[in-house]
Order: sequence, then structure tokens, then C-alpha cells
Amino acid sequence: MKKFVNDPNVVVDEMVEGYVMANKNVRALQEARVVARQDAPVKGKVGIVTGGGSGHKPAFIGYVGKGMCDAVAVGEIFTSPPAHAFYHAFKAADGGRGVACLYGNYAGDVMNVDMAVDMAEDDGIAVKQVIANDDVPSAPKGKEADRRGVAGEILMWKIGGAKAEKGGTLEEVTASAQKAINNTRSMGVGLSPCIIPAVGKPNFTLGENEMEVGIGHHGEPGIEKMDIRPADEVAQMMMDIVLPDLPMQSGDELCLLISGLGSTPLMELYILYRKVGKILEDKNISVYRSYVGDYFTSLEMAGVTVTLMKLDAELKELLDMPADAVHFKQL
Repeated sequence: MKKFVNDPNVVVDEMVEGYVMANKNVRALQEARVVARQDAPVKGKVGIVTGGGSGHKPAFIGYVGKGMCDAVAVGEIFTSPPAHAFYHAFKAADGGRGVACLYGNYAGDVMNVDMAVDMAEDDGIAVKQVIANDDVPSAPKGKEADRRGVAGEILMWKIGGAKAEKGGTLEEVTASAQKAINNTRSMGVGLSPCIIPAVGKPNFTLGENEMEVGIGHHGEPGIEKMDIRPADEVAQMMMDIVLPDLPMQSGDELCLLISGLGSTPLMELYILYRKVGKILEDKNISVYRSYVGDYFTSLEMAGVTVTLMKLDAELKELLDMPADAVHFKQL
């Protein structure tokens, strides 16, 4: 295992320490492992909180900032933050109008958020939840509530954060965030595993010429393993699964996000984008706004996630609003 770490058991703490040293617009809480905006809580604004396991940088702490998240609970590698971390994130984000907790559909996160909500409400802090479930291959049509949250969470944070900056109520913010995730679908393909520092070995295996179709961000199994295909075939296969699930039709507009999983070169992401764009053009579906890069990773896993969000007038307006997070800046 070749990694720039000191003690594998403290990589998350050292990462957080380095992160706040490098970025002066965020701070780390002393009470729990939480990263928050320097100016949080923002009085009179609904607070936006998320959280999850580490290893997905820039998610989750990279999206703390104006127009995005106010505070983030930070877990160990691929492990949910404890309830008290979410609780302190709620306290750090509460500007008097309540907190929207926007996070992914993982059992540990759901359990710990539920406990934290009870703790916060005992303090008089109103918290409403929206749970992302955009990962199409993780559960069949009709069982969307069982699906994982993956890179679509970024678009949920963008929409919810923008609505909060506009002065929306807690109910309005969570309604917009829910609309965003209801209209978002994602799918990933993995080419190689990753190595958790404290474990020191790959967390799953793939043959030299294999890829995992529908892989999760922690290496969860997908639909099937198959021989690696050319980029155009991979893009076509992903779109054949994701597009009908929305569904999209001629004349629709969408936001397209293509994220690497950690070690996929940007060059390859744009090759995939090229084919996805052509597929959409052929169906007369317009890409209103696109994002390409490492937005939601899995340590050094090689692979890609494609995310589509179907847009209406409200989502377009909120998507276009400024954001000033460390890893999501938009004028």
C-alpha cells in the first residue's frame, strides 16, 4: 500500500485538520468532528446540513459554503458519522429557522440522523430530512426508496442550499431538495477497487480486464461484472439504464454531472461525456448545465458516475444561483 499517510488510524482527523488550515472560510468544531462555514449559523436562514463517511472527497466537506451546506458531520472512512456529530452540525447550522438535513440513503446514516433529530428537537431546533436515493442499479423500479444516494446528492445540496439562500422556509427548502432528488438518477461503473488505509488491501477484487456495472461508492456490488468495453459502449449501456428510469422525453432539459471515482483521468471523463452528449442530442434532450470532474469519489477507485437531473423552471433558477463552497464555486 502506497499512501501519503502517517498513522492509518487517524487519517480522517489529520485530513480535517489540514482542510481547515488550507481553507479559511470553514472551521472545525471542537465538540465533534464537524466542518462548518465560518459565518454559521447564518441568522434568519434555514441551515443546510449533510454528512457521511470519509473517502469521498470533495464530498462531503468540499460543499460547505454559501449557497451549499452550512455544516457537515464527518465520519470515518466509509462509515457513518455518529449521532452526536450530526447533532452538533445541526446546532452549528441553526440560524433560528430550522435545519434541512440532506443526506444519502445508507442505514447507518439514517439511524444516526434520526437519533440526532430527536436530540436537536429536545433543544428546540426543528429538523426536516430529505434522503437521496438516486442510484438506479441499487434497487429496481418500484422500490426507489431502497436505492442508495450517490453523486446526485451534490445536486440536492445545490438546490436546497440555493433555496435557503433565497430565504425559503424549512418546508420550502426541503420541498425543493426533494424535488431535485426525485428528478435525479445516477449510475456508476468501476474499473478497479480502492484501499482503505486502516485495512491496507483492496476492498473488493476485479480481474485485469473486468469492470463492475452499477457499482456503489463503497465498492458495493452492482448489476454484474463484465469484460471491459470501449468508452462509447459503456456510456450507451449506462444511458440505456438511467434514461428510461426518469423518464426523459424529447424537448426536456437536464443537468448532467459526470464524476470520476478517484483515479480516472479527466480526459476519460470527457470521452464519456462526448458519447452521453450525443445520445441526448439524438433524443432531442438538452443539457442546460453540466459538471465534469471529481465531485464524489471513492478514495483511489477507478471508475465513473453519470448523474442526470430533469429540470423545470424552479430547478433551473436554483441551479443557476451562485455558490461559494471550497470545491463548488459558481458565479
